Amino acid sequence: MAVFTPVSELEAQQLLEQFSIGELVSLRGIAAGIENTNYFLTTTQGEYVLTLFEVLTTDQLPFYIELMHHLASQEIPVPQPQTTHAGERMTQLHTKPCAIVTRLSGGYEPAPGVAHCRLAGNLLARMHLAARNFSIHQPNLRGLDWWKNTVPTIKPFLSEEQQQLIGANLDEQIHLSRQPAFVDLPYGPAHCDLFRDNVLFDGTFEQPSMGGFIDFYFAGWDHWLFDVAVSVNDWCIDRDTGAFKPELLQAWLEAYAAIRPFTDSEKTYWPAMLRAAALRFWISRLYDYHCPRPAQTLKPHDPRHFERILQQRHSAPEITLP
Repeated sequence: MAVFTPVSELEAQQLLEQFSIGELVSLRGIAAGIENTNYFLTTTQGEYVLTLFEVLTTDQLPFYIELMHHLASQEIPVPQPQTTHAGERMTQLHTKPCAIVTRLSGGYEPAPGVAHCRLAGNLLARMHLAARNFSIHQPNLRGLDWWKNTVPTIKPFLSEEQQQLIGANLDEQIHLSRQPAFVDLPYGPAHCDLFRDNVLFDGTFEQPSMGGFIDFYFAGWDHWLFDVAVSVNDWCIDRDTGAFKPELLQAWLEAYAAIRPFTDSEKTYWPAMLRAAALRFWISRLYDYHCPRPAQTLKPHDPRHFERILQQRHSAPEITLP
């Protein structure tokens, strides 16, 4: 969520004429993130987020927009896309597709504790179950096919040791993708990017309450276990080393399993899925770092963070699912 495309207050006022959500009060760019242009949009009727989609196409976008609409209708706390007078939940600005969604209350917790992990694990399981009857199918666009296409682009920037690490882990995931038991793991719409800054909390640190999940624009159909692995690789670690904090990991996984118990096959593939989740974000951060796109407020994340996490998922003791 960076500012790639400037939007003036006049343009925002004109856009709001397509909706019944009030008149413009303020417009402020959101600096965090790397994929879309986002603004906090305050109107006389409420708080919203305006998103201009810089990479996703008009054909791809109904999946994300309608998934949020579906989840909100199932009482999962996610941003609710707003509908135009013409009955559409997408429109255009600067020739780019855009949407306006409700702004959830709360803020993200940069150093989550056990209570935060329990709330997040619980809600992700509820989200997965609520999405089971969602009818639009779209794969995770940052899944295995993207990894295979992207690694050759970033390899020239890597040391020989890094090339060996990324190549061996990619080979492992390709091998797993050909195993029927792996393919048949529980599967459906998944967030695929549920880092701590994509979850909002109200309340206090000691007694937080869930504000909701945001930023669904990396979502796609994938194994739900991958969604869990992406999450705990961010939520439950020591930031300096990438090693798991056992008390956080246990809280997260037990809260999830209380809603959707893990299958025996998921327990078998769990260590490999943790490596898959680390590999995905190491690849994407390497790509963003070495092949950046211009943006007014874009600062790429340090790729070495997920390199460390991937190494930890090879060297640390096996972590079992409850």
